[in-house]
Amino acid sequence: MTDLTLRRDIPSPCYVLEEDKLIHNLMLMKRVQDESGVRIILALKGFSMWSSFNIIKPYLHGATASSVWEAKLAAKMGKEIHAYSPAYKDKDIAELKHLVNHISFNSINQWHQHRQALSGISMGLRINPEHQEADTPLYDPAAPGSRLGIRASELASVDITGIEGLHCHNLCECDSYATARTLQAIETRFGDYLPKMKWLNLGGGHLMTKKGYDLAHLISTLKQFKARFPNLDVILEPGSAVAWDTGPLIAEVVDIVENEGKIAILDISATAHMPDVLEMPYRPTILQAGEENEKAYNYRIGGNSCLAGDVIDLYSFDSPLQPGDRVQFEDMMHYTMVKTTFFNGVEHPSIGILKQNGDFELIRQFTFEDFAGRLS
Repeated sequence: MTDLTLRRDIPSPCYVLEEDKLIHNLMLMKRVQDESGVRIILALKGFSMWSSFNIIKPYLHGATASSVWEAKLAAKMGKEIHAYSPAYKDKDIAELKHLVNHISFNSINQWHQHRQALSGISMGLRINPEHQEADTPLYDPAAPGSRLGIRASELASVDITGIEGLHCHNLCECDSYATARTLQAIETRFGDYLPKMKWLNLGGGHLMTKKGYDLAHLISTLKQFKARFPNLDVILEPGSAVAWDTGPLIAEVVDIVENEGKIAILDISATAHMPDVLEMPYRPTILQAGEENEKAYNYRIGGNSCLAGDVIDLYSFDSPLQPGDRVQFEDMMHYTMVKTTFFNGVEHPSIGILKQNGDFELIRQFTFEDFAGRLS
């Protein structure tokens, strides 16, 4: 892991994208595409740092959007744009029809409502395979009672002439074996439709860039599926996997307080700048820190907002922390930056890129005007 805490050209707080790590992930995805015959696009809901699109563009086929605004952002890449949303208003369709190449609907009703306006655009339906793989209920699209996707029983006796593709997303940071089981579930429940389709979008959650992921198994699984259905253009749209472990959040200790142990208050906020810490929850890795009592000095790490629960976790360090010391939270690029807020007016972290040659480029610093413009 690159220690960026000593780089004084990097402000605090700051999200830092490491270019070489992003390219490493993209090269791995290119291998998957080349060897399996599938196509991979970037899911903006997981990583939408558009200043990096020039890096991503040579490797991936485009981007997928969950809203009109994301579709407009995807247009900056200048490649294919796919779209899915639980529901579209007429005014959404009026804008999307000039932006997207593929669009998936969450219900038969939505397709019937909007299909006439989308002539010339490849239309699909999101299906629910009723097969669960996600470990966290909050992120499980196939859970009982889910509002996402059409069950096979709902398609029975429905004329879907004009539908060219199916879209399935039920994974969340899963391995290749979850992908294989999902494909089997799709074939079991929707196998009669697959020979009639032009494409199958397998959504995201394929964490192929994580250490230990069985890449050969993924490639083999996808090749075998495509051999069974040569008519299908198979599309994957990971967000996390693109930006997995591609850069940290640099923060700074502002004060140390004491209440049943020492508490370090940083210039960032869990609720505003890394909300998955509280939502999932999960414990981010801090460079050169350990578990409680693993090292000599224990600190609870707290954010600089008024939320009482704005606490990340308890960590241990080799040396006492002092105001002004820097802390590096690893793997903060995916599903972190996209969820940030200006809660409490806590300073929003800057955004920068650490280039392959070692130079740091500051892309964006946020101002009071950014905060003030949010709500009025």
